[in-house]
Amino acid sequence: MSDPRPHRALRDPFAEDIGPPDGEEIQQLVQATLREDLGSGDLSAALVPADLRASARLLLRETAILCGQAWFDACFRALEPRITIQWMLPEGDRAQAASVVAEIYGPARAILSAERSALNLLQTLSGTATETAHLVALLGGSHTRLLDTRKTLPGLRSAQKYAVRCGGGYNHRLGLWDAVLIKENHIQACGSIATAVERAKAMGKGRWVEVETENLDEVDQALDAGADVIMLDNFGLEDLKTAVGRIRGRAISEASGNVTEETLPGLAATGVDYVSVGGLTKNLRAVDFSLRLV
Repeated sequence: MSDPRPHRALRDPFAEDIGPPDGEEIQQLVQATLREDLGSGDLSAALVPADLRASARLLLRETAILCGQAWFDACFRALEPRITIQWMLPEGDRAQAASVVAEIYGPARAILSAERSALNLLQTLSGTATETAHLVALLGGSHTRLLDTRKTLPGLRSAQKYAVRCGGGYNHRLGLWDAVLIKENHIQACGSIATAVERAKAMGKGRWVEVETENLDEVDQALDAGADVIMLDNFGLEDLKTAVGRIRGRAISEASGNVTEETLPGLAATGVDYVSVGGLTKNLRAVDFSLRLV
């Protein structure tokens, strides 16, 4: 289907960096994590002399993208500001298995008490970044880029989205306030795609509007309504390629639904702008770290 209207200048909302979580967000998450683990006090660490100082090494047991240093550091320093941490690699670097990635110095009790909370955050964010980097590599040199979703672990939204960027991916909405995504239930409640988009545009505020579509007819409706982004949900490859051809130059295209390692290269071959993967942040496997006193 050809479009007789001139193509409008497209703004790519996903290319805009939402920035890392600020220090206050990191502190809030760290405090909640420590409260959960320490409760009324660390009974095991109380076995250690209060004045004992110790050194520890952080060992990475598998090759991974290193992510979460700020959260790791904050866990220790929340308990003992005198603790020092020396990282051997910068954030976002790929570290090799069996490598020492950090050294920690300071009061032994605080090191032991903060250890689990710090490792839990580091292994989770490194797992997110590592899986993202793996899927980005499968896209090769294609035009298609990788997006996350709002399917994040409770309380870790901004941290995991930061980890996705560390792995080379891009962020979809941070939350429900920063864009309009019109899904099938919104369409049903509003009566049509056209009505839903019209109401979204009328709200203004400079927020982009995305429509989730399930077939080519809905793609045409979304284009006619002036959607900024069109999500192609669970499209077969042939229909996806057709939809991308219709959309190009008129909106940003996003493929979604049951994306796997096996299907990702084929989706990229259609020329779709983005592929979103909920599993980046909800089905993650934590990276294996170990902390040992020396």
